[in-house]
Amino acid sequence: DVANMEQGDFYGTETSTTLENDSKFKIVFFANDGSEKVLKDLAPLKAGEVIDSSVLNINSLKAFVQEAIEEAKQRGVILSAHLKATMMKVSDPIIFGAIVETFFKYVFDKYKETFRELDINPNNGLQNLYDKISGIPQEAEIKADIDKAFDEGPKVAMVNSDKGITNFHVPSDIIVDASMASLIRNGGKMWDKAGAEEDTVAIIPDRSYSGFYQAAIDDMKKHGALDPKTMGSVPNVGLMAQKAEEYGSHDKTFQAEADGTIKVLDENGNTLLEQKVEKSDIFRMCQTKDAPIQDWVKLAVNRARLSDTPAIFWLDKARAHDREMIKKVEKYLADHDTNGLDIKILDVKDAMTETLERAREGKDTISVSGNVLRDYLTDLFPILELGTSAKMLSIVPLMNGGGLFETGAGGSAPKHIEQFIEEGYLRWDSLGEFLALQASLEHLAQTQNNTKAQILADALD
Repeated sequence: DVANMEQGDFYGTETSTTLENDSKFKIVFFANDGSEKVLKDLAPLKAGEVIDSSVLNINSLKAFVQEAIEEAKQRGVILSAHLKATMMKVSDPIIFGAIVETFFKYVFDKYKETFRELDINPNNGLQNLYDKISGIPQEAEIKADIDKAFDEGPKVAMVNSDKGITNFHVPSDIIVDASMASLIRNGGKMWDKAGAEEDTVAIIPDRSYSGFYQAAIDDMKKHGALDPKTMGSVPNVGLMAQKAEEYGSHDKTFQAEADGTIKVLDENGNTLLEQKVEKSDIFRMCQTKDAPIQDWVKLAVNRARLSDTPAIFWLDKARAHDREMIKKVEKYLADHDTNGLDIKILDVKDAMTETLERAREGKDTISVSGNVLRDYLTDLFPILELGTSAKMLSIVPLMNGGGLFETGAGGSAPKHIEQFIEEGYLRWDSLGEFLALQASLEHLAQTQNNTKAQILADALD
């Protein structure tokens, strides 16, 4: 099962607004002691842009992780953590570090001064800790205490059982979109240190994206695994352009240095967004510009029309950012001819349940989503089907009328390299390239009235 926070996460603290006019913004930290610090200096904002802010409370996170540790221990199942440190370069290593520090609390408390002198940061994982204590007089003692924490705590998911590499060794070793898809396909199981498969509690702290994974698990429990021979596919239309949403938030994500308030101010000093923070909390601001949203809606309608396939916008009205997006989607859908099309807006749990229900009936469903969900969904469905995302088609509209037609999972690259080094071959599947080529030729035919391109697209299809 998935374990997520119930309060103090990005989902629960998010506030969002849509700008009426062009402006500029800066992010400023106002400490409770009266001091101020500019975290990000003036940068442009465009009319119609959706901006949001949220905070993940570090103390709430650690309390939640402790509960998950105790639950896994009590149930006798594996504990695992699923993040995306490769893309969420600022926030997710901090979250990972909080998980590591909570699991090994005794070790980090006991050797606090030693770790400070060695500049050991839990955000970098257990492997970095082992590297930094190598050769110091206390090395054996520290390793013994780490082993004791493993022995006394729940079993921990392994990245490589043969080499003794755990989920906690490196922040980027377990990448949520690939790891959760494999976990669900594998009946909710991961590997323990003996290489045996066991049930797991999967930590995904933020509720923004944990719920649809739980919905997928619940569906599998109820109906069993999907049949690759008959299941429908789930192509995706993703909102990515101009650094949209969370994947464009790196330069607007900060860890609070002290208790206080972080404000997003316009050029005249008016408050656009603000969040109260405690020391070490993670503040995040996201931007989603209007023109890419319009383009995204347009492409979703076009794909639904071209492929005669229902399309679902994965947007959760209980989430502040998504409420602003729903207003935009409803507004821009009215600009298009949707007569005869099946287009709806569902929250991520209901969207997952309906999409899986249709897939079991052999029916295709277009998922229309923001950039994080695009990443997660384009791994999930093909891995559930085939165990690989090499054949998954993801379509991203480009602002000048083009399209990016992508297949495969970037997150799988480290495994490809590892296998190539150890076994001498790449486990790649060219089916994905043919799928992407077919869709791009079809796009060329539609946008340029190119009949020859359409013939090639039909042949590839």
